[in-house]
Amino acid sequence: MPAETHMEQSPMSRVDVVALVRDRLADILEMEPDNIEEGSSFADDLDADSLALIELVEAIEEELSDRTVGFRIEDEDLQDLKTVRDAVDYVYGQVGAES
Repeated sequence: MPAETHMEQSPMSRVDVVALVRDRLADILEMEPDNIEEGSSFADDLDADSLALIELVEAIEEELSDRTVGFRIEDEDLQDLKTVRDAVDYVYGQVGAES
C-alpha cells in the first residue's frame, strides 16, 4: 500500500470548517446552507434531532478521515455541541491550523 494513502494534508482554515459543517448539515436537514448560521442552535433553530447530529458527525468524520488520520468526534463530546459554532470550533480545534 502506498504511503501517500493516509498522508496528512495541510490544516484547514476556519472558513473551510464552517463551509464543511454547513454543507453537510444542509444535506442532512434538506435545507439551503445559506440558512444555517454559526449561531444557530441545532435543536431550537434548525429542528435537528439527535439522529441528525449523529449523521452530521458521521459525515464530518468520513470527510476528514482522508485529511487527518484518526479524526473522530468522541461520543462524550456530542452533548457539548449545541450550536453550529460549537461544532465548527470542535472540528477546527482538531484539524485547524496549528499555532
